[in-house]
Amino acid sequence: MQLNKRGHKVTIFERNDRIGGLLRYGIPNMKLEKQVIDRRVKLMEEEGIEFVTNVNIGVDITAEELLQKYDRVVLCCGASNPRDINAPGRDAKGIYFAVDFLKATTKSLLDSNFEDHKYIDCKGKTVMVIGGGDTGNDCVGTSIRLGAKNVIQLEMMPKAPDERAANNPWPQWPRVCKTDYGQEEAIAKFGHDPRIYTTTVSEFIKNKNGDLVQAKLVKLQSKKDEKSGRMMMVPIEGSEEIIDVDIVLIAAGFLGSQKYVTDAFKVNINGRTNVDTAPGKYQTSVPNVFTAGDMHRGQSLVVWAIREGREAAKAVDESLMGYTNL
Repeated sequence: MQLNKRGHKVTIFERNDRIGGLLRYGIPNMKLEKQVIDRRVKLMEEEGIEFVTNVNIGVDITAEELLQKYDRVVLCCGASNPRDINAPGRDAKGIYFAVDFLKATTKSLLDSNFEDHKYIDCKGKTVMVIGGGDTGNDCVGTSIRLGAKNVIQLEMMPKAPDERAANNPWPQWPRVCKTDYGQEEAIAKFGHDPRIYTTTVSEFIKNKNGDLVQAKLVKLQSKKDEKSGRMMMVPIEGSEEIIDVDIVLIAAGFLGSQKYVTDAFKVNINGRTNVDTAPGKYQTSVPNVFTAGDMHRGQSLVVWAIREGREAAKAVDESLMGYTNL
């Protein structure tokens, strides 16, 4: 919008069938109603911004084609490379990445109000969510709405205190236990908090048909690594426990930008596989190619994506005009 207001012609490519990216398909409707996105997209279209859907950059159209057609390219493809759980039995049927689960649910809802059955059905099943962040919480809430009979949420770290500790005074960020809407709904429905702390999966157990039926859990403890000096969560010997589970949703975070996109544009990436730029800058290592948002800074909040988008627009405008008043 910033570049469009400045007088530049802006085209946005989206690989999904609807505009909105993570806001559209990664965040459930109960957390963000999609008419909010539709309203904003309509305003942007009326202002002259062009949207092109179902185009996967680096697959359907090459980086070279884009750079020939457009004066500047801004990469805002997110940090959608999910972190996996490398445990025995990972190939069992019934294990999904959280983002795939959430996307399939929202798409089926928007396309057919679930009548196409192109979503991961949790009705009457025990669902285990691995990961305690916002995405994990969304998986808990969505699983409950889809009729799960039980939901378990694993967190590697210990439970935070319910009240501020003496070494965490105001105005520091309060390091206290927060119960989000998904956990609140689980407590209301099942009578207990779904979270199990300092625990991870050491093995997925499948039946003869390859279907997930159980998971072996192990307790963790904090221990200093002798080589690096860093504190790490390590398994406690003899703490294994086997539980019945039908569906596992992996919400263990993201590892940065997707390789096929960064390879297509031949941009430099840093150790976290985010697109690399000079500190505070948005120009990549490739001339006329800029970046912003999660693809630049790693998985973060929407407000950071908005801020970075505005700053990248200023950088693009200045590179085109020699100055900027954005």
